[in-house]
Amino acid sequence: MDTKMPIFFLYLLSLYTLHRHALPTNAATPPDETAALLAIKSSLIDPLGALQNWISNPGMPHCNWTGVECDTKGTVIGLNLSNYNLSGTISDDILLLSNLSSLNICSNAFSDTLPATLTSLTSINFLDVSDNNFDGRFPVGFGSFLQLTYLNASGNNFEGPLPTDIGSANALEILDFRGGFFTGSIPASYRSLQKLKFLGLSGNNLTGTLPKELFELSSLEQLIIGYNEFEGPIPANIGNLTKLQYLDMAIGNLNGPIPPEIGKLKMLNTIYLYKNSLGGEIPKEIGNLSSLVMLDLSDNMITGVIPPEIALLSNLQLLNLMCNRLKGTVPNGIGDLTQLQVLELWNNSLTGPLPASLGKNSPLQWLDVSTNALSGEIPAGLCEGGNLTKLILFSNAFTGPIPVGLTTCMPLVRIRMHNNQLNGTVPGGFGKLPKLQRLELAGNELTGEIPDDISLSTSLSFIDLSHNQLQSTLPSSILSIPSLQSFMAADNELTGGVPGELQDCLSLSALDLSNNRLEGTIPSSLASCARLVSLSLRNNHFTGPIPASIAMMPTLSILDLSNNFLTGSIPSNFGSSPALEMLNLAYNNLSGPVPSTGLLRTINPDDLAGNPGLCGGVLPP
Repeated sequence: MDTKMPIFFLYLLSLYTLHRHALPTNAATPPDETAALLAIKSSLIDPLGALQNWISNPGMPHCNWTGVECDTKGTVIGLNLSNYNLSGTISDDILLLSNLSSLNICSNAFSDTLPATLTSLTSINFLDVSDNNFDGRFPVGFGSFLQLTYLNASGNNFEGPLPTDIGSANALEILDFRGGFFTGSIPASYRSLQKLKFLGLSGNNLTGTLPKELFELSSLEQLIIGYNEFEGPIPANIGNLTKLQYLDMAIGNLNGPIPPEIGKLKMLNTIYLYKNSLGGEIPKEIGNLSSLVMLDLSDNMITGVIPPEIALLSNLQLLNLMCNRLKGTVPNGIGDLTQLQVLELWNNSLTGPLPASLGKNSPLQWLDVSTNALSGEIPAGLCEGGNLTKLILFSNAFTGPIPVGLTTCMPLVRIRMHNNQLNGTVPGGFGKLPKLQRLELAGNELTGEIPDDISLSTSLSFIDLSHNQLQSTLPSSILSIPSLQSFMAADNELTGGVPGELQDCLSLSALDLSNNRLEGTIPSSLASCARLVSLSLRNNHFTGPIPASIAMMPTLSILDLSNNFLTGSIPSNFGSSPALEMLNLAYNNLSGPVPSTGLLRTINPDDLAGNPGLCGGVLPP
């Protein structure tokens, strides 16, 4: 016994050791999952080589492969294959990853139907298949995923009704079906998603009325269901969504009034209801939304006045009420909103002045109140915040001078004040604004000169000073602004001639100086404006011959020189002008035969009338 026992013990120990190495352990799982991952890879098309390190290599376990996430035991729990431009198919071998809890294949190029195999991965709590080309119906089965908290299938081509069984996945917090082709209504079963914080259904073809069940989701923080075809009213029980922060119901067929119960949603920071058929008045309760940053009710049929309670929205950055049927005045308190950046009120029937403090207390960037019946002077401090880029005031009844402060507002890109009753002079300085592209002051009562500094601009592309009472001559180099495409100063009292400094007019496409007192000859250097499409010099006092070089301008299609004192003959090369479609030479002192080539063969005789010295061609004997 004393000699046999140690030998026997060693024998048992060796048997035990061999047996233990033969037992399955956690270390035996990875080779199985490795094979599954390699099978998944084999069914994918990987043009970027993103999965090139997915190879069987003992020196590099699969837990270190791109996009693979493992737990501490070496078991695959997550696959993140997003943004790799992958296509092909999702292999059924994915079912061998039995502990998979997260699958992200977003932003790839997968197409065809979403594999129904995925509905067997019941341990999934995170599923993102967004931004691919999946089509067909969204598979049924994900409603049994009791741990599923995140489901994003947006940006695909799914069609048919929304999956009703999703209502059983009552752990869901994020549900995103935006940007597809889903049809039908919102399933009533979604009322069970009481943990849902985000619901995105926008950009589909959904129809019907908004179900009352939708407004029983008391945990909702973001409701994004715009860009559909929903109709009917916004239910009053929207007031139940007291945690709601973001509401988007824009672009649909919703009608009826905005319910005053919306004022109960104290956490709302964004309301987008634009482009519907909402009517009635803006509820004064909207002033209770102290967190509101963005309010867009534009393109509806809202009536009544702008409630003064809007001035209580101290965090408001965007207020867009354009294209409604609003009347009355703009509340003075709007001028005191210290965060206001965008104010759009155009195309209503608003009256009275703008708040005198507008722009003084806020970083105002964009003001558009055009096409109303507003009056009074333009507030002097619109750019005191130094951020104003777009100032659009046309088609109102504003009076008084153009605020001088605008001439030092460096961010300005557009000034559109045409069709008002502004008076005084055009202040100097606009030509020094480095970003100004459009200067539209037509249809006012402006007098004085056109400031010389406008010629110094390096950014202006559109200038319209027409229909004013401007006097004196045109600045000598105003048509040589390198970016200038359109210059219009018709119907003023301008004198002198057309500036001859035209060496840099390479962008000019439209020039209208009609109905002035301009005189002298038409400079032949106009022909250097190689992109000029429309030229009108009618109703002036021009004399001398028509420059033959104008006839051969490559893009000129409209030329109106009528009602001047031009002499000489019609240049013979007008008949071969490459682009000319409309020519009016009536009421001058032209003489000689009318060329019978090109456009002049078919020109309306009325466009040559009033030149008793002309003969031949289309003219009667």
